Amino acid sequence: MTPPPHALASATRPRAGVGFAVGLGRHGDRPALVAGTEVLSYDDLADLVDGARTRLGTAQQLVGLTPAPTVEFVVAYLAALADGHTVLLSRDDVLARAYGASATWADGGFAPTGRPAPELHPETRLLLSTSGSTGSPKLVRLSRTNVDSNADAIASYLGLTPQDRAITTLPLDYCYGLSVLHSHLSVGASVVLTDRSVAESALWDLARTTGVTSFAGVPYTFDLLDAAGWPELPTLRLVTQAGGRLAPERVREVAERGRREGWDLFVMYGQTEATARMAYLPPDLVLDHPTAIGVAIPGGTLRIDPVDGHPDGVGELVYTGPNVMMGYAHGAADLARGPELAELRTGDLARVGDAGLFEVVGRRARFAKLFGQRIDLDRVENLLALGDHEVACAEAADATRLVVALAGEPAPVAVEEVATTAAAATGLPDHAIAVVPVPAIPRLPNGKVDQASIAGLQAPREDVPEVSTTETLTALYAAVLGRHRVTPTDTFAGLGGDSLSYVELSLRLERRLGRLPADWPDRTIAELADLARDPRRSRSVRLDTGIVLRAAAIVMIVGSHSNLFMLLGGAHVLLAVAGANFARFHLVGGDRADRRRNLVRSIARIAVPTAIWVAAVCLISGQYGWRNVLLLNDAMGRHTWHEPEWHFWFIEVLVYLMVGAGVLTAVSRVAAWERRSPYWFAVGVLVAGLVPRFWATASGYDGDLIHSSTFVVWLFAGGWAAARARRTGHRLLLSALLVAGVHGFCGDPVREATIALGLLALIWVPTVRLPRVTVGVVGQVASASLYVYLTHWQVYPHLEHRWPLGGLLASLLVGVAVWRLVDRVSDLGRRRWHGLPALHPPLVATSKEA
Repeated sequence: MTPPPHALASATRPRAGVGFAVGLGRHGDRPALVAGTEVLSYDDLADLVDGARTRLGTAQQLVGLTPAPTVEFVVAYLAALADGHTVLLSRDDVLARAYGASATWADGGFAPTGRPAPELHPETRLLLSTSGSTGSPKLVRLSRTNVDSNADAIASYLGLTPQDRAITTLPLDYCYGLSVLHSHLSVGASVVLTDRSVAESALWDLARTTGVTSFAGVPYTFDLLDAAGWPELPTLRLVTQAGGRLAPERVREVAERGRREGWDLFVMYGQTEATARMAYLPPDLVLDHPTAIGVAIPGGTLRIDPVDGHPDGVGELVYTGPNVMMGYAHGAADLARGPELAELRTGDLARVGDAGLFEVVGRRARFAKLFGQRIDLDRVENLLALGDHEVACAEAADATRLVVALAGEPAPVAVEEVATTAAAATGLPDHAIAVVPVPAIPRLPNGKVDQASIAGLQAPREDVPEVSTTETLTALYAAVLGRHRVTPTDTFAGLGGDSLSYVELSLRLERRLGRLPADWPDRTIAELADLARDPRRSRSVRLDTGIVLRAAAIVMIVGSHSNLFMLLGGAHVLLAVAGANFARFHLVGGDRADRRRNLVRSIARIAVPTAIWVAAVCLISGQYGWRNVLLLNDAMGRHTWHEPEWHFWFIEVLVYLMVGAGVLTAVSRVAAWERRSPYWFAVGVLVAGLVPRFWATASGYDGDLIHSSTFVVWLFAGGWAAARARRTGHRLLLSALLVAGVHGFCGDPVREATIALGLLALIWVPTVRLPRVTVGVVGQVASASLYVYLTHWQVYPHLEHRWPLGGLLASLLVGVAVWRLVDRVSDLGRRRWHGLPALHPPLVATSKEA
């Protein structure tokens, strides 16, 4: 295959590798990396890097790498830098695909992704996300000169020598943590690779054993050390601090500790846009000037540019130096651009103190810099406003936390709700967010929010009782499931959760906990609360395939009915999803009586709203008959399709199949068989269900085949079996049976292919990764699917001939609105019945959070 022209051009361009990656061998047999019991010398590391370089080819590649404190990652990273390639360093796979990474590291070597390399500037070596740019694809473009010069400057002012040894206390995709690796390798020093937290004694045991001489920390690092206890490290020579402002009194405390124990504290200042560091405070000046960021790093200069509206001497901090980035990349096309900046306007307000040291005093824009994260305050406020909260945000006056002023008289659970959402939106630890209830948002005479007042707010413990994660989740379960008594030892399955509540609760739990385990319905609330201690949030979310299929199927149904497109088969896929949910939620947990009550409750949540809606339409328009109201058309009506009496065939069939499955499994001997062989039992039901389906085809049955419960029961059983298939052989057999059942079922190859794809996805694809920003829409549509189906018959006909897309959108909006109304009325009814106060709206009206 002929390479694209830009790939040929890049192959002929002179490309120099990054200095510290190219010159590894000059340090000989000195130790370079320590990982567990393995000590890798520079000679060993150079050999591994040279071996990896040969696998990348001659043309410049965009190499997507996931950072990790391992020898394998460091080898891959150095090999790409040494050979003059461009590295995109990120934990987000979506980002690498969006920028067209042409190579990655897999199974011990580089592997092509199948995408041609985008056009790359020959000097570009590293692409990093800006600190706090969560949800944005913007990257910082760094050149070979940027990386090399900053590594050399850091090594120079820290006085690093080959005898120094650092330990990885910060992530390697964070420019500060990465600069530790760069600067030490540039002078032949060594780095201990570990993923342990500074709060773990095992990390410091490792540091003592390996003779660590330095470690790096952000403000939170020192909070953890105060709580867990500072380590005793006889070999410790220096500690560096950056990633946000450390309060002056804390700077003095750490510096004094260092003076007592024989090590120096370097307070530093930097941004990803300057590769890592721009300024440092010499250790001998720290105690006297704890508010300062110090002086420019070697090779760089700092100045203050005046800003209107600020006192004389206070202005924007501007940095000039060889480490200033080439520029931003907002998309793959920007990767071909060359250097575009001669200086960096930091956005920080600063002044020069009496000793000639620079001090940062604030931000020009509505951003906060906390824990190494740049927080967009307007974005946080907008997200919280979606939950019907009136809020205003500011960075605390001591720069240690984000302050959220919450107007009104919110309940403790609402305060916890705001704190949880703010943590999810910012990535900040829970203790760094202070939610302060206020009668009204403080404002200046001109009507603008009084940022200074908000920054100074405090949240006394006695005014805002602390609400534990367990208590919050318990209240959440009670609200979503409509249960009066819920305890931390309860599970979703044990409380009678069903497919309707599964969608809503799973999305809300993911919002609170980060990555939700696949078996969460069987875990207790207390076990799930423990997961919140280490949330792992990303820009994408893995949703249960059943949720995605529900949303897609209802859009297919309504879009086809409104003549926007013709893609049939969604309702039949939903029958399989219902079968899978029956197996997951109604055949587990509790005793037989509990399971029976839960199933009856789930059937009622489908049948009762349907009967009420159909009866109302019947009274107003006379469109339907009594058999529709009582859901008896499938059993007692005509056996060929007639409109409008067959409009609700899907709901009738679903109710019949759930009742039938419940009656079947209520028989003691049958239930025992199902528990002994859950997969083969479900397959047996499937095979039995295929008998009438194939009989109808073979006999030339002239009734409606694809809309009758008798002939579609096999789809419900197929979903049931899919939930029980654990082995590859089981899935293969099930796939064959279902594809055979679909073949010739509809007499429409496209419809049959659609059903088959949905069934196979349910069998083979447990979750689907979606961008986090789409989860709200998918979740609302999936949650409201029953009500969309119910109401769309009365909505889309008014628009199908004039504006089919409008028919689809209006049907979805009406269905979602009815779902939320029913949810709200049901909640109020339950609370009046039990004599409970109403919850804060965001805890009940979940669509904004989903």
